Amino acid sequence: MLTRTAKLAIEGGTPVRSTLLPYGKQWIDEGDIAAVVDVLRSDWLTTGPKVEEFESAFATATEARYAVSFSSGTAALHGAVAVLGLRDGDEAITTPITFCASANCLLYCGVRPVFADVDPDTLLIDPAEIERRITPRTRALVVVDYAGQPAALGPINELAKKHGLAVVEDACHSLGATLGGRRVGGLSTMTAFSFHPVKHITTAEGGMVTTNDPVLAEKLWRFRSHGIGSDHRQREKVGSWFYEMVDLGYNYRLSDLQCALGLNQMGKLNQWLARRRAIAAEYDAACRELPAVRPLSVLPGVEHAYHLYVVKLDLKQLRASRAEVFAALRAEGIGVNVHYIPVHLHPYYREHEGTAVGLCPRAEAAYERILSLPMFPRMSDQDVQDVIEAVHKVVAEYSK
Repeated sequence: MLTRTAKLAIEGGTPVRSTLLPYGKQWIDEGDIAAVVDVLRSDWLTTGPKVEEFESAFATATEARYAVSFSSGTAALHGAVAVLGLRDGDEAITTPITFCASANCLLYCGVRPVFADVDPDTLLIDPAEIERRITPRTRALVVVDYAGQPAALGPINELAKKHGLAVVEDACHSLGATLGGRRVGGLSTMTAFSFHPVKHITTAEGGMVTTNDPVLAEKLWRFRSHGIGSDHRQREKVGSWFYEMVDLGYNYRLSDLQCALGLNQMGKLNQWLARRRAIAAEYDAACRELPAVRPLSVLPGVEHAYHLYVVKLDLKQLRASRAEVFAALRAEGIGVNVHYIPVHLHPYYREHEGTAVGLCPRAEAAYERILSLPMFPRMSDQDVQDVIEAVHKVVAEYSK
């Protein structure tokens, strides 16, 4: 049994921290600022040379042939689904444990999301559950690299090949992760990334789709720019005004300002990944001393990117609910979070898609137990120790 320590802050005790440590946070330095200022002083603020530079650097970093930038991770997912040419009434299988954009991108295109349950140890979509839900209307799989761990892409790609399905990999959590020694980015039909401030690198808002298919890459380029076959810089080079809209597209472009920031951030990605993994190792060691707090399992052959560090509470060993543990840790100054409410339980999906409790029982059970601990590379050693101390303090108090 754990030894109880000081009185909990939520009960009037002194908190571990006097200021809240967030679960995630961007890291902007003077080099990032200088890169953006250089663009502000240039001739191109958008659709200029930095866009192509960023896309090229990103394709190299992810070992993909092509990379197409978008204005957000959600826009990237929308683009990836849209260029598959799916029709109203088609179905695509996805996971319930994710941000709603992973499923919403299907609704944008008139495609019905079908939710397949997760593996209880990793919270990644379960390939066996995918196979159970494949019907003659299934056209694609939208799989999520939850928390920074690649989905089980080996069996998933085998299923896709067997049934003639496209695989859109939502890698918004997993930039820098590897599977079997290969980097996330070139392992699926298309792979979508996010550059939101809490992600591995940021462009403030932004996203990217990588692919090895030149036809899909061309469609993605058009889709993000109104469906027009050329951009202003291309026309300027040849001294032409003429352009044609050949597809229905959107204004999902990422500006040169944002691409300059992204380029500079890319240079720090490897050291930031190393820091995330070092923090995760400290959390892993701490969890081994806390039987009621269990980290998610990591699959063989995976190098995790640790966008999130998610733990599951063994509520049978505690006299408190997840909500009570959450509140107690926040009172201690630790900005824990919950990722995510299962998508099929959101009111919109219940009302408009007919989903309900019981559809994905593993995901629903996990939701009642999961917490995300702070995880970002700018965390100091003391920050990490504060998290560990607060978790130990709260769990000790609530242990049976």
